[in-house]
Amino acid sequence: MACSRHRSGRRLPLSSISETEIAAPSVSARSRYLQLALIVIAAGAIYPILYLRQSYQTTMLEVLKLTNTELGVLYSILGTSFLVGYLPSGWLADRVQPRILILVSMVGTGLLGLWYATLPGYSSLLVIYCGFGVTTGLTFWAATLKQVNLIAGANEQGRFFGILDGGRGLVEALLASVAIALFVFTTETRGAGLAMGFRDVVLLYAVFCIVVGIAYFAVSQPVVVEKGARKREGNLLADIKTLLRIPEVWLVAAIIFCGYHVFLATYSFSAYLQEGGFGISAAMAGVIVTIKLWLRPVGGIGGGLLGDRYGKTAILLLSFIVAAASLVAMIALPGIGSTVLFVGLVLLVGLITYTIRGLYWAILDDCHVPANITGLAIGIISLVGYAPDTYLPLVNGYLSDRYPGIAGYQFYFGYIAAICVLGAIATLVLMARLKKKG
Repeated sequence: MACSRHRSGRRLPLSSISETEIAAPSVSARSRYLQLALIVIAAGAIYPILYLRQSYQTTMLEVLKLTNTELGVLYSILGTSFLVGYLPSGWLADRVQPRILILVSMVGTGLLGLWYATLPGYSSLLVIYCGFGVTTGLTFWAATLKQVNLIAGANEQGRFFGILDGGRGLVEALLASVAIALFVFTTETRGAGLAMGFRDVVLLYAVFCIVVGIAYFAVSQPVVVEKGARKREGNLLADIKTLLRIPEVWLVAAIIFCGYHVFLATYSFSAYLQEGGFGISAAMAGVIVTIKLWLRPVGGIGGGLLGDRYGKTAILLLSFIVAAASLVAMIALPGIGSTVLFVGLVLLVGLITYTIRGLYWAILDDCHVPANITGLAIGIISLVGYAPDTYLPLVNGYLSDRYPGIAGYQFYFGYIAAICVLGAIATLVLMARLKKKG
């Protein structure tokens, strides 16, 4: 049977390789980086509208007339939609052109955003957040990650995934800077009120998603299938069994599970800044969180480059340890009252979070997952790794309502710090297994 060489050097039967997998190794470096740039812009545009609570949580509670618990339910609904969609997302990514999935995702998210901008009631928000889970989880997530995994060479995984996370962070930071400027202009310069300011921010993100989606589809090209290649025909249950028998897949899932906890914790930094007794206003908290977003390119790209040079698992291990220590310090600082140090820790945790995110998908390439089921592997790992989406917002909302003020956040950050320790342990185990395999 004819074979094609995978980027890692392993030979795979042509009959088991999909259209996307055939084309990726044969394109030029310039073309691969252009594809990556387009994916980065799309990924940077689609997610911010889902997570406006990162900069506008207090405003959202007021203008949408929500309690902390109800806000937690919205994000739990979003997380549940992600969870349900992860596995079929991987299946789709192995079969459908990424440009089509990305177009559907971007335009669908933008249209939901236009509805969101009307500041609807709680029942409508439940539908919107469920829809966000479909358009950014089912049709977007695995397709994006698989495409990056395939266009990157074996020695480029760290930098490509670092550029993906850091680059989308740069896009998000640019958008967040424009959004916060628009919010301040509307609420403080014009004096139009928080509701109008928040509506303008949502409209900005919604329209941008639609424009980027259409532009991406117009500029990107369909993947060209090499002569003689056939679409893969596999047994889904057999593929799942193959993946579940790879211990490293479970360890990657555990690392992402722990790392994602840290990322979700950063969404509460804005509220913690305002309620920590430092006299920080909603606008100033938004500015600080926006500055944190600007660290994403530094953490993502820098972490990816360091991972390729010094070892991805080694940098991940160090990042988990620093994150745990920083969160413990953040818990203690409101009692000490050092505003400068507290803001510095917020920015440090943000930097470390983006380093973790820039690396944890890059380690998948070290786990010897067959290329023809990489999308399915991403779906399975995401099912476990992003499970915190379904319950962590509820935990956060409950603790915030049960222990008003900074106490609820301190309990929450203490839990996240403990999870960081577990992430460090999982990383150590993976390091040992990979070293043993040579």
